[in-house]
Amino acid sequence: MIGLGTYAFFWAHSERAPAPLSLIGAFEATRELDVDLFQICDYAPLTEMSDREVRDAARAARELGLRIELGTKGIDTAHLERFLALAEMFDATLLRSMVFGPDSRPSLDEAGALLRDIRSSLDTAGVTLALETYEQIATADLVRLVRDADSPRIGVCLDPANVVARLEPPRACVEEAADLVVDIHVKDFAFDRQPGWVGFTYSGARMGEGLHDYRHLVDTVRPRQRGISEIVEHWLPWQGDPETTIRTERDWTRATLDHLRSIE
Repeated sequence: MIGLGTYAFFWAHSERAPAPLSLIGAFEATRELDVDLFQICDYAPLTEMSDREVRDAARAARELGLRIELGTKGIDTAHLERFLALAEMFDATLLRSMVFGPDSRPSLDEAGALLRDIRSSLDTAGVTLALETYEQIATADLVRLVRDADSPRIGVCLDPANVVARLEPPRACVEEAADLVVDIHVKDFAFDRQPGWVGFTYSGARMGEGLHDYRHLVDTVRPRQRGISEIVEHWLPWQGDPETTIRTERDWTRATLDHLRSIE
């Protein structure tokens, strides 16, 4: 299922926007694009909302016909339990996270123990934990952690753009994690020369115009056949002013949706 995430509204949500988009506003914008899945991912205001505000947002999502996924960082037990409580309020069945949190960097052994400890809570909640591929942990190590956790409720959130920062080829990341994938973050990426020819900037690109071989990902992972969510997000650099940046963000979202919908 194709969905949008909060990173698809990064600049629209930001304080640099003339009128920052609310969470419910992002829900409404998602439905206007004929999308019925939204991932609230790394959205700081979520943890600052009162229970009433969360229930209001959850009710708005249901009234719009939106299915919700959640996303955070870290695998400390108390932190994940907090998000499982939020997942219940949103009727969410998937929680994306990362092995390292803002204040927690467990060793691989410690991470393995934390994942084993959370298995029963995931089973009780009916929630799948999707651990993202990213530059702070080798894909091979992440795959080993997920396999060793030995739970159908623990899998991989595949984002091959992230691993380039540790010099892992995106295609290799896709192939190594393929059979464990339960969620996908979709964005294109590219390198651009810095002014003066003094290096490169690695950043986002309009979908289909960068280096991401998404056809290879689809053929390898088979998300449509396996019912795996494909969540649109962007790495869009600031475009010089709020209006241009937000307009470009919206254009990239439409382009990504068109690209995904064109793939059979």
